[in-house]
Amino acid sequence: MAYYVGIDLGGTNIKAGVCDSEGNLLNKLSIKTRAERTEEEIIHDMGKLALDVIKDCGKEVSDIEAIGIGSPGTPDNEEGLLVYSANLPFNNSPMRKLIRDVVDLPVYIDNDANCAGMAEAVAGAAKGTKDSVTITLGTGVGAGVIINGRIYSGFNQAGSEFGHTVLVSGGLQCKCGRRGCFEQYASASALARMTEEEAASHPDSILGDVIKEEGGSNAMIAFIAMRRGDKVAKDLVERYLDYLSDGLANVINTFMPEILVVGGGVCNEGDPLLIPLKEKTMSKPYFGPGVKKTEIRLAEMGNDAGIVGAAMMGKACMDDGKNGK
Repeated sequence: MAYYVGIDLGGTNIKAGVCDSEGNLLNKLSIKTRAERTEEEIIHDMGKLALDVIKDCGKEVSDIEAIGIGSPGTPDNEEGLLVYSANLPFNNSPMRKLIRDVVDLPVYIDNDANCAGMAEAVAGAAKGTKDSVTITLGTGVGAGVIINGRIYSGFNQAGSEFGHTVLVSGGLQCKCGRRGCFEQYASASALARMTEEEAASHPDSILGDVIKEEGGSNAMIAFIAMRRGDKVAKDLVERYLDYLSDGLANVINTFMPEILVVGGGVCNEGDPLLIPLKEKTMSKPYFGPGVKKTEIRLAEMGNDAGIVGAAMMGKACMDDGKNGK
């Protein structure tokens, strides 16, 4: 049996785990990122964490085929660089070289959303399919596109940025410089923002009370208030699902995946989110008569998606003969 290490690099935590070739996570460890440090210090700790998780699993370095790394930002897997990351101090960082200074194994790097898509394709909601897309609703909207079992990210590994496709022409300003981007209307942070706005505009609504109960606004408050019978919250959820379904329909029209996976904390709402989302979304894509239709599912991999996806991305790169040295 072959084994792979997956590293999930985040702005708050660095997580690492050992997976087998089927995507089963055998163990995992986590440390704080401490993003105020230099790139050399952070990457050195990533390498050390890889060694620690291998030992913790009862394995030797020689048992591991490769290390896969999922990071926010834009990688250059051919050169082993993290070209850019908005929330971490990386700029053309030689991540592969610095990791290999600590643990001498092939190293592969990809975007964290791509790795989440790979995790769902190999071991999660899209297991058994070759073509799937995973959309993650968080601070922004991430997308991981899997075509024929491999991550698709364009010629420069900067593709699949569906969060920055325009949903509302001339709409809200996005940090990318455009107006009306998908993530300004359909991310979890967008729903939290809209909840605050509706609470301020409708003091008779219980949204404000629920925000106080929760200690601040978040993406679940509108659903909580809706279940308590609040009409303002119900209308807000409807509007949010309209935006989200428009964006998902665009994804389906672009790729026609067998499975479209939707993940992120807001998806913990389960069927009250999924059932109306399916109804709204599936009325919009252009399916010709008799054409098989995409199935929408909620993500299954949760907080382990980054680790498992990074490890399986590393396996795919090894299988394809790509150089990780």
